[in-house]
Amino acid sequence: MISAILRLILASASAPAPAQASPVCDSIPAYHLLDFWIGVWEVKEKDVVVGHNRIEKFAAGCALIENWLDVNGEEGKSLFYYLRGRKDWKQVWVQPGGVKEKRLIARYPDGAVRFQGELPRADGSIVLDRTTLSPLPDGRVRQVIETSIDGGRTWDVGFDAYYSRVAER
Repeated sequence: MISAILRLILASASAPAPAQASPVCDSIPAYHLLDFWIGVWEVKEKDVVVGHNRIEKFAAGCALIENWLDVNGEEGKSLFYYLRGRKDWKQVWVQPGGVKEKRLIARYPDGAVRFQGELPRADGSIVLDRTTLSPLPDGRVRQVIETSIDGGRTWDVGFDAYYSRVAER
């Protein structure tokens, strides 16, 4: 089911352009919001390598795909795309055992961005899940993933990592 959802999203993101010409996404400034994150990365938490990530633009700059591989061989994929008519960025993260959907909720003066979504639990309650990506002056990127079980009053950090660029593999 997860692979079917990802195929559907990728197919719609790369669907043929409508009959009337529209600008190539890469020529529209809003599509460059996450350019700081494009690249091949080694990912560390507390100076310990926890994985590698490759972030690539595709479909003439209309979307980004994240290709995550942790040190245990577990992989995940994320699709980031911009809905021009709504001026809204979305993310769909897929890994074995789950799918998360988030939308952009904040942009910060330093270039950082925050995505947030809801994760329904089996008991009907909701867990808020947010990701903050921060470009750092030295070229690295910090990613913090947090969850809240009390509607956002308090947050628990589940992932706080630094991304350092590495040569193409």
